[in-house]
Order: sequence, then C-alpha cells, then structure tokens
Amino acid sequence: MAAAGSGGSRADNGYGGQQARRRKGPGALATGYLVIYNVVMTAGWLVIAVGLVRAYLAKGSYHSLYYSIEKPLKFFQTGALLEILHCALGIVPSSVVLTAFQVMSRVFLTWAVTHSVKEVQSEDSVLLFVVAWTITEIIRYSFYTFSLLNHLPYLIKWARYTLFIVLYPMGVSGELLTIYAALPFVRQSGLYSISLPNKYNFSFDYYTFLILVMISYIPIFPQLYFHMLHQRRKVLSHTEEHKKPE
Repeated sequence: MAAAGSGGSRADNGYGGQQARRRKGPGALATGYLVIYNVVMTAGWLVIAVGLVRAYLAKGSYHSLYYSIEKPLKFFQTGALLEILHCALGIVPSSVVLTAFQVMSRVFLTWAVTHSVKEVQSEDSVLLFVVAWTITEIIRYSFYTFSLLNHLPYLIKWARYTLFIVLYPMGVSGELLTIYAALPFVRQSGLYSISLPNKYNFSFDYYTFLILVMISYIPIFPQLYFHMLHQRRKVLSHTEEHKKPE
C-alpha cells in the first residue's frame, strides 16, 4: 500500500510532462494557486530538512530525530491530500484514483502507523523513510513549481528522474521496517481491531491488515520502480536530444 508513495515514485500529476504540455493547461487562476501550493509545500519540506539537520547537530546522533520534525511532517504530509482534490477538480490532469492511492499510502504510514504506535517513533527505520520522503518532496514540489512557470532547470529535472534510484528503495525499506516494528505492539494492544461479538457482526484485525500491507509491497514496488526507470530514459533522453546542436 505505502509503496506507492515512497521516495521518487509519485506520478508527475500532470505538471511539466511532455504530454501534459500538449494539452490545454490550467487557467491563470488555477496556475497561480498551484504555484503557491507547490511553493508552500517545497518550503514545508525544506523546514523538515533543516529541522533534521539542526537536531542532528544539536544531539550529535541520528537516533530519535523524528521528534524534532514530528509536527511539520504530519502537517505537510497531510497537506498532500489537496493533490487528490486538484485531480478531482480537473486543474491537474492526473488520475484521481492513482493520486489518492499514492497520497493516502503516505498519510496512512504517518498517522495510522508512526503516530498511532508511539513505540516505533524512536526506530531508526522511521528516519530512513523520513529522509527519503524529505529529499524526494523538495525535488518533486520544486519540479512542479518550475514546470508551471515554464522555467524548469535541467538539474531539477535530472534530480527528479535520477535520485529515486536510491531514494525509492530507501523509503520502502524504512516503511517496511517501521510497519514490522509496529506489529508486536499492535497485536498486544489490539489497536484499531474490532472483535466479535458486536451488534454489527463485523470483525477487523489491524495486525493482519498491516501484514497484508507489507505483502502488497511485493507486486507494487517492482512495477513502480521499473516504470520510473522507463520514464527516466524517456524524459532524459528527450532532453539530451533537444540539447544536441542542429
């Protein structure tokens, strides 16, 4: 589930893609709003990055750095839910279902795992996916901003389609290890689980659900990873062709 939202794997959401540029873009008002949204999100993730560095320099250790950026992480990751609305309103030409799946996977890990299971917040695996997310989102929202302004620097495009090679496996590893670390605490506490008998005659085992989420990474991760590799070859090779002198 959360694999779809790991570092580098998020779809372009219609910003700056070659096909998107051939289509009619959003109106001036929508474009202005999207630029502001992406600038704010870029700044938000930069705040998270600075918070991580400052906490590391102050503590002299990378352990338990999550607590130093917990509030901005929750705020800006939850803020990504607006991307679903953008697609639903048609101001961004992307699939609502795909965008919702990708965004909700990260929101799920932020709130339903890391926030809800306090015991995992000090795990190094949390820092692993937070660092991957932070670098990815700074690049991604910068990419969208400059694409909307029609002034996309090659360095940002290159980073967008290259750094995921490391960041995506790094993020997925952190997410899986964090969910795995949460399992014994979820099982012991019965968190979010519903047992029979009850008046609705319905049961739900959150522990089993988390295991199914982990299993879902097996088919999803390779598909998204190789899709991004294909996109990288297509986008960067297209850029190189335009750079060649005629």
